Amino acid sequence: MSFAPLMHAGKFLRAITIALGLVAFIPLAEAVGFQQVSVPDAVDRSLSVGLWYPSASPALQRPLELYSQEVAADGMVSGDRLPLIVMSHGTGESFSAHYDTAIALAAAGFVVAAVTHTGDNYGDRSYAFTQRNFAERARHIRQVIDYMLYTWPERQRLDPKRIGAFGHSAGGFTVLLAVGGIPTFGRAVQFCAEHPEAWECQQIGQVRHDRPPSNDVGSFASAHDLRIRAAVIAAPAAVYNFASNGLGQVSIPLQLWSASDDKITPPQWNTEVLRTTLPIAPEFHAVSGAGHFAFVAPCSEALAKAAALLCGDPPGFDRVVFHRDFNRSVVAFFAAQLRGTP
Repeated sequence: MSFAPLMHAGKFLRAITIALGLVAFIPLAEAVGFQQVSVPDAVDRSLSVGLWYPSASPALQRPLELYSQEVAADGMVSGDRLPLIVMSHGTGESFSAHYDTAIALAAAGFVVAAVTHTGDNYGDRSYAFTQRNFAERARHIRQVIDYMLYTWPERQRLDPKRIGAFGHSAGGFTVLLAVGGIPTFGRAVQFCAEHPEAWECQQIGQVRHDRPPSNDVGSFASAHDLRIRAAVIAAPAAVYNFASNGLGQVSIPLQLWSASDDKITPPQWNTEVLRTTLPIAPEFHAVSGAGHFAFVAPCSEALAKAAALLCGDPPGFDRVVFHRDFNRSVVAFFAAQLRGTP
């Protein structure tokens, strides 16, 4: 994927059209507001959720876990009929993992709700690499949407007909479940027997299972949330768990991102499988020279010291520069797909 300036008139006009459409779609915010909320979960611990949204309140530089962001903490929400984007992070991360993309979306007039998944975050990985994890993750997406539409104090500002989802790595798999994907988890056994060197298979091998995993199709079918109208999926994990008919219900527009130097979720087992099996071809972006974590927000020095794997990029790849283009593309995609009607 090239990030050189647009050289052809057709591409230039298309970019202008998207930009003008975005401006007409929703007004740009003067600042970005931020809240951290706790979403009750009737069957498990409460979910920690970060919210970014358009705001006219003054913004200040504030810490966000090991990041720093310029936001209006608990600022007033600006706008009406605002579209909602729900975010799902990768294994062992948290709601802050894609904060810069969330800020870009909020500055363009979206409300973003990013969840920290119970049992699969930097402080608690008790569900990681188990079948339970994916079922719970998909349920979290529904829980967060329910909270935003029915409980959030500013819920009247949201447009329930304009909801999107964003997911990276395990979060990408989570979003696939939420938009209609039904996995066949017995496929993981075969895949790992054939590819024991795969990063995911090595992680699965380190997890103690109290009982053999089942394939409860009903639980995953119920994960499908028809309120989600469009999704962005970056470097998804465990796609080999979908048989060819397991993605037949995924009928919404997708933007799919692949990293050419991804050693965690190699494209040939994940993004390339999606490209050939999805019933509707996604808007596809292959990022040359990128590693798996290229889609996570550029790291602070403190985070780089604490999580070297998360912050490492292949030689010559500039995550900061890439995110300028990545965030613009994500915003443009959601703006086009969630435009709605006046």
